[in-house]
Amino acid sequence: MAKLELLSFYLIRDHFVVETETASSVSENQIMEPKVENASSLSAEELEKKKKKEEKAREKELKKLKAAQKAEAAKLQAQQATSTVSKTAKKKTAKREVTEENPEDYVDPETPLGEKKRLSSQMAKQFNPTAVESSWYSWWEKSDFFVADSSSTKPPFVIVLPPPNVTGALHIGHALTAAIQDTIIRWRRMSGYNVLWVPGMDHAGIATQVVVEKKIMRERKLTRHDVGRENFVAEVWKWKDEYGGTILGQLRRLGASLDWSRECFTMDEQRSKAVTEAFVRLYEEGLIYRDLRLVNWDCVLRTAISDIEVDYVDIKERTLLKVPGYDEEVEFGVLTSFAYPLEGGLGEIVVATTRVETMLGDSAIAVHPDDSRYKHLHGKFAVHPFNGRKLPIVCDPILVDPSFGTGAVKITPAHDPNDFEVGKRHKLEFINILDDDGKINSNGGKEFQGMPRFKARKAVTAALQKQGLYRESKNNEMRLGVCSRTNDVVEPLIKPQWYVNCKSMATDGLNAVTDDANQRIEIIPKQYVAEWRRWLENIRDWCISRQLWWGHRVPAWYVVLAEDEQKELGSYQDHWLVARNEEEAHTQAAKLFSGKKFEIFQDPDVLDTWFSSGLFPLSVLGWPDETADLKAFYSTSVLETGHDILFFWVARMVMLGMKLGGDVPFRKVYLHPMIRDAHGRKMSKSLGNVIDPLEVINGISLEGLNKRLEEGNLDPTELKVAKEGQSKDFPNGIPECGTDALRFALVSYTAQSDKINLDIQRVVGYRQWCNKLWNAIRFAMSKLGDGYIPPKQISPKAMPFVCQWILSVLNKAISRTVSSLDSYEFSDAASAVYSWWQFQLCDVFIELIKPYFTNNDPKYVSERGHAQDTLWTCLDYGLRLLHPFMPFVTEELWQRLPSASGSVRKESIMIAEYPSVVESWTNENVELHMDAIESAVKSLRSLRALIPAKERLQRRAGFAQCKSNVIEEVIRSHEFEISILAALSSLEVLRETDAAPSGCAVSVVNETLSVYLMTQGTIDVEAEHEKLLKKVADIQKQRDSLQKMMDVSSYKENVPQHIHETNVTKLATLMQELLSFEEAKQHLERQISADTAANDI
Repeated sequence: MAKLELLSFYLIRDHFVVETETASSVSENQIMEPKVENASSLSAEELEKKKKKEEKAREKELKKLKAAQKAEAAKLQAQQATSTVSKTAKKKTAKREVTEENPEDYVDPETPLGEKKRLSSQMAKQFNPTAVESSWYSWWEKSDFFVADSSSTKPPFVIVLPPPNVTGALHIGHALTAAIQDTIIRWRRMSGYNVLWVPGMDHAGIATQVVVEKKIMRERKLTRHDVGRENFVAEVWKWKDEYGGTILGQLRRLGASLDWSRECFTMDEQRSKAVTEAFVRLYEEGLIYRDLRLVNWDCVLRTAISDIEVDYVDIKERTLLKVPGYDEEVEFGVLTSFAYPLEGGLGEIVVATTRVETMLGDSAIAVHPDDSRYKHLHGKFAVHPFNGRKLPIVCDPILVDPSFGTGAVKITPAHDPNDFEVGKRHKLEFINILDDDGKINSNGGKEFQGMPRFKARKAVTAALQKQGLYRESKNNEMRLGVCSRTNDVVEPLIKPQWYVNCKSMATDGLNAVTDDANQRIEIIPKQYVAEWRRWLENIRDWCISRQLWWGHRVPAWYVVLAEDEQKELGSYQDHWLVARNEEEAHTQAAKLFSGKKFEIFQDPDVLDTWFSSGLFPLSVLGWPDETADLKAFYSTSVLETGHDILFFWVARMVMLGMKLGGDVPFRKVYLHPMIRDAHGRKMSKSLGNVIDPLEVINGISLEGLNKRLEEGNLDPTELKVAKEGQSKDFPNGIPECGTDALRFALVSYTAQSDKINLDIQRVVGYRQWCNKLWNAIRFAMSKLGDGYIPPKQISPKAMPFVCQWILSVLNKAISRTVSSLDSYEFSDAASAVYSWWQFQLCDVFIELIKPYFTNNDPKYVSERGHAQDTLWTCLDYGLRLLHPFMPFVTEELWQRLPSASGSVRKESIMIAEYPSVVESWTNENVELHMDAIESAVKSLRSLRALIPAKERLQRRAGFAQCKSNVIEEVIRSHEFEISILAALSSLEVLRETDAAPSGCAVSVVNETLSVYLMTQGTIDVEAEHEKLLKKVADIQKQRDSLQKMMDVSSYKENVPQHIHETNVTKLATLMQELLSFEEAKQHLERQISADTAANDI
């Protein structure tokens, strides 16, 4: 019953004063003042006078004692003055030798690369991330701690690192990925799994080709066409070997424990073999085919690009934009209307377009079949004004909205996705008017041939005006597709390409996630399952060919027969062959065209980068070969990446993995949020808010940030805006935070839905927290001593209260951390570890055990061993618990802890065992007692915060008025803990019938406990009275609202029994709280009256 009452106390405790102080810090030499016994016969005022009198007497006695000791010391010194070397002199010399510090003792010796870090003999007085994070990684790597064993009997746990682009440098998104994945990997490794984390790089077809093309143009003033394909590809490989892969080295700086022995590149021999094999197998199953369709075309790169490489610009009205290859800005956001003359002198029909140059490729005009304005034109023709081509007027209810514009739509099947579908429905002519570089070809007419498309736009408009067919131009809101690599305006263009038929594979991939009866992949967070469904239910065939030179060459050959009339590559669809190599293609051709003379030519196109990336979980393990790694590690355990590539990469891996690997490529998909700046804005160079993780790790001045902007390609206006943004967000630059602080901050942020608003000050806060960890170990090392040997195991039952408590809450922290990691709630896991270290170990436990080391009272001395053992156990467990999040500082601090007796400690913390719950440590009753203690302390600290700052540090008397026997017993048995944590000079426990002490501020903890702090004349009593009235009004409002709800006639019928019981308990609690607050109010009113009376005298 007592336990239940105490639990109720914990659950319903409340405060009327808002806490403004953080946990107080009690120095080592601050111990509890002797307790003043309760004298029930004395008033509170008389009791206080008695206390002060006793304190003065003690101080007087203490001064006398010190004076006597000083005199005795002087006498002894005089007696021994003639000694050559007295004992006192020896002691002084020894003390001086101890206290004199050698700065070199605090500096780590230089460690040869790859060797275990050599630590300084003395711990530095402050945490220095640069010093701490040096040397450990090279030793971990050289010691093969990261390497997985395909023959191990341990359960496997596998993650494939999303392969960064070979051109890439570390950005904050990579840092988030590395922080999350390494946290998972280190946790699983310490938990006994055979962990494999595979690193790799993506050849990044378009991105890499653009970089090298620019390099050649900058250095030699040549295009890739000037250099030629073979020489250009050689240049790319040369660039890759010299500059590529910088990011993999940077990942080491982040502490990423990747298995570098398995590092791969999407264009190395094994991965290329996998790509070819996948293409051939899919082609042989009829899933890969060649077709003429519309693609997103980049006229600068002269290639098709994927949807993910298209950025969209929203244009509200007439707008001029820069377009690569044009000296003058190009106009967008304009709707141009013009008329087509009708055949047979029937008049004209007016159409409108935002791309007037495409009218050169028009092959029809569409109207709605029910539009009465055009019924007389069904089956008629318009005449093209520049070439006389007859354009049929077709009826199409799918495309045409008769209420929009004129109700007549020009149809250009070869240059618009919607028109392409109309063209297929009505079997229209597909007329391509553009060359690969975006210039008008011969189909556009001699008048316009050779013109760049946007210059042709002006020329066509002028020609329409000349013929009297131009009608008007007006503002038009639109979305403009722009290539993310070149900033070129994307052009829909009809081109023969290779496609993957995704329908059946998409169905399998959809079912793998959504089939509850046989779910094979879990997507986390679950909100993205709907997006998965939307993509895969509406999937279109995948265009996998690109007109680039850097990438995997399409393994297809075209056969040119000597008898063919047309010799151009691709003229005859049935002349294509797919093979693993040229020899195999030649054999196929000889068999297919037996007896005929022929030549074969490989398709010059390369495959979409996403095709090779989609094979990554298979190819990194050696597929298509039956390797030991493939048998041991496929399927992988989890895929962790950003939600923005759920379809472009994740879905394609699932489709290809299930089709070619026979199973899903991973069992879970964790999608992390996208990182934005502290204001929620997308990171952009033009805003100056791009955060380089290395600059956060190393620190950088505002001038350094500005210099980075100046070295970019921003125009003067953008540069000014960006610099202003940096000055506002980082007026003093970014301080050095270190890797551990950055990692912990990023992992802690993962609870923020689909976006992370990254505030650097939060990272700075965790860097300061690292210093708190550092000081906790320094404290421990000073208290454990050089000769301390930790026990093999400990038994909390024989230990002091605080030791029992810290071990019990450590159990809770372990349980919560492990369960959160297991459910991919990384923010919760980080919070569990942080809260235990910060609020329980440092703020409470360490403060409460300091008297065991500073006070020679026998009762403290006898418990000192327990305090040492518990402290060491907590630090050992706590560092191992924290290690996956903060690998560097935990390794360094763990290495400094003494080893337990009779046991061989693991060489590194990263291969030590991850903590698990020790059932014998759990003590719910002790935790409930500490909850009550902390509630009282919190209220006392809140009262202290009301005192003027200059008087706030003074120790003051405290009082606890208890209204139940249970809470009185708890408070009386823990006066020591409350006095230490609340920095009290004394604590007196009062019963409900005792008079409230005068000269005090009061805080109602809950209905069973109120605390008082002596503040005589230091706080505004009337202001506190006003606060209390507001609190009472708030509780009355809650009570009345709840009572009103419960008084409704249908309440009992509609409300479940367990909710009714909860409401009854809540109402009783509110009623009791009102009584407690009423008492507090009366106390303050009496004090106000007393102050008023005193002023009147």
